[in-house]
Amino acid sequence: MCGIAGWVDYTQKDTDKFTLERMTETLAARGPDGVGYWRGEHVALGHRRLAIIDPEGSRQPLAYERNGRTAAVLVYNGELYNYKELRKELQDLGYDFHTRGDTEVILLAWIAWGPKCLNYFNGMYAFAIWDIERRELWLARDHLGIKPLYYYPAKTGVIFGSEPKALFAHEAVKPKIDEEGLAQLLLPLLKIPGRTPYCGMLEVRPGHVLRITETGREETRYWSPWTNLGEEKPTPDMIRSLLEDIVERQMIADVPLCTLLSGGLDSSVLTALAHRIGGSAAPMRSFSLDFGDKFSGDDDAPFVTQVVDHLGVAHTRASLTPETMASEAVRETCVRARDMPIGIGDLDMSLHLLSKAINGTSKVALSGEAADEIFGGYRWFHDSVSVTAETFPWMAASPAHGDLHRRILGYFRDDLKQHLKIEQYVADNYQAALAEVPAEERSDDREARMQQIVHLGLTRFLPTLLDRKDRMSMAAGIEVRVPYCDPRLVQLVAPLPWKDKTREGQVKGLLKSAAADLLPQSVIHRKKVPYPTTRSTAYGALLRRQLAQRLVEPVGDLGEIFDVQRLEQAALHGENGPFISNVGAELALNFDAWLRIYRPTFAV
Repeated sequence: MCGIAGWVDYTQKDTDKFTLERMTETLAARGPDGVGYWRGEHVALGHRRLAIIDPEGSRQPLAYERNGRTAAVLVYNGELYNYKELRKELQDLGYDFHTRGDTEVILLAWIAWGPKCLNYFNGMYAFAIWDIERRELWLARDHLGIKPLYYYPAKTGVIFGSEPKALFAHEAVKPKIDEEGLAQLLLPLLKIPGRTPYCGMLEVRPGHVLRITETGREETRYWSPWTNLGEEKPTPDMIRSLLEDIVERQMIADVPLCTLLSGGLDSSVLTALAHRIGGSAAPMRSFSLDFGDKFSGDDDAPFVTQVVDHLGVAHTRASLTPETMASEAVRETCVRARDMPIGIGDLDMSLHLLSKAINGTSKVALSGEAADEIFGGYRWFHDSVSVTAETFPWMAASPAHGDLHRRILGYFRDDLKQHLKIEQYVADNYQAALAEVPAEERSDDREARMQQIVHLGLTRFLPTLLDRKDRMSMAAGIEVRVPYCDPRLVQLVAPLPWKDKTREGQVKGLLKSAAADLLPQSVIHRKKVPYPTTRSTAYGALLRRQLAQRLVEPVGDLGEIFDVQRLEQAALHGENGPFISNVGAELALNFDAWLRIYRPTFAV
């Protein structure tokens, strides 16, 4: 796993090495194992490396030579899980390899097949290829957007990077927020594909490739989860076989690997499969969170213990104290990792601290994101208020998920929300998302609605989780792989009728049937719980104290965004709402750190 940065400027023959070095250095946490640069006419490419496969080789930027001249150059962030098969195909076509890793496979596949090679890739990736002969820069992103890729269109080219901070290191890009950008910051539960809160800064959309030439740019979609719509109805045995293949591929690494084990169905299935595939040489390592108190609302520990005892894995509980969780330095690290103040509750801090704990023994971890989106596990799939609401189901005013959306919005100034037309902004984006759903005949209205909800989850909710997982883990130098995001599994399961996913009336019945013999039945049938958050009264007291200190100081920009009276109440009494407590204090402290670090300008 790595970080990439660079630009193309068709009016600039000699690129500035100091700017390139500055941009690339901002990504040092993503790639602590090495750095590389390539500069040519019009183009500058930078790379920071986290060495996972072929540590001694596969250094980047990687160039392809044709007739004694450089024809193309690649910088790449990610892992290609089917690189061994593609390597064999390319060798059969006459291509020679000089490394053992997947980086050279991506470059030579592009040389052999051009952008069509994206149809053959199975993995998580974001990469840039400069085609010297055609004077074209190509930016590509994986199917579901596991790996990030930002860009800033300029008049004479494009500036790009794995994270916004890399772009901010270029003199042409500033942290400026317009009205739509501020609306996005007020809506942390919603991801708008391709957009960012920063003026002029965009993301390559998941499953898309962007071509930049002297005359402009063109973004093309190369993958959709609905490609195999209605073609195949998988059995539990088919799901099981595919999951085994996915996990085995994603266990390929030349460094130690572990799983993130919550005791829930999704992570427990991955841990069980990885343990089996790993064989008897050494038990699979697994990690879980332990907040060190009795106040955690999810009670994962008993189920984690059952899985560990059943499988015999080597398990570590990462214990987090209230003082560590509430550390201002940790919060600033998490805000810097995101380049935005959109973390919710203590979720960012706990995941980052877990990643730091993993770093001592492993560099790669398997995690269970996307299982709930494709198999239908979230509460909002099964709550009638959420299902029938004319909005994003997780943002519906329903007790099923604590009405978190409304609780978050309640802390911002009413006049600001009215000026930004927040409700209309959400409604417009909801209709735009629905317009993307394939128009396929369904047996009844409920089936059609459930298909809409699957689409909304995959394209507007899952990206918020993938962003968080990438930034918090990479800030600690850990690569997290997400097997349920395998495009083959998504294409197979996502389009299925709802009744096929809920076999025998069970939530995620199809996945439960596929994994029935792997785990204790208590784990197989465990009720879905949210990601763990601390309920420690000591943690809440520390947050309230920090917030009270901020409110004593000149409020400044914080008062331009938040309802100060609501924040004062939060500093005095806190909030013990469902799922996440202390919402107001967490939001305000995140924004305060972001405003101090980035000093954004507002055009609102």
